[in-house]
Amino acid sequence: MNRAAIVLLPALLFAAGARADLTAAKNEPNLEKRAGLALDNARDALKAARAAYMDKGDPKATSAALQEIVDSVQLAYDSLVATGKDPRRKPKHFKHAEIRTRELMRQLDDFRAQMSALDRDEIEQTRRSIQKIHDALLEGIMGAGRKKK
Repeated sequence: MNRAAIVLLPALLFAAGARADLTAAKNEPNLEKRAGLALDNARDALKAARAAYMDKGDPKATSAALQEIVDSVQLAYDSLVATGKDPRRKPKHFKHAEIRTRELMRQLDDFRAQMSALDRDEIEQTRRSIQKIHDALLEGIMGAGRKKK
């Protein structure tokens, strides 16, 4: 096996494994369970991104894992919205997702602090995407409140 194949093999295995997990989440018929599986996948993708960056120094695998995080969180949010439930009246799964996305952002901040300043743009984009979803979850739970008459 040549040297290039040995270097690329772990990245390809990660990408296939991460996509398989997200595919499993997409195939889950229960939308609330789907959201949970997608958030689990986001957590695992963050671990993979950190390992790819810190241990292997592989920017492509890091980039793929960061995109996997965004895709997973977006799937979780879309799945919760698709339930048709009002997050103010039945907040359980929405609040769970809000807490997990907040934790994910904190972990991304920690990861960002460990990165070189030259490599931080992509993680900033990832964090902004998750922040928008987190804000939408929080807005749904908290709502605008009652309108004054």
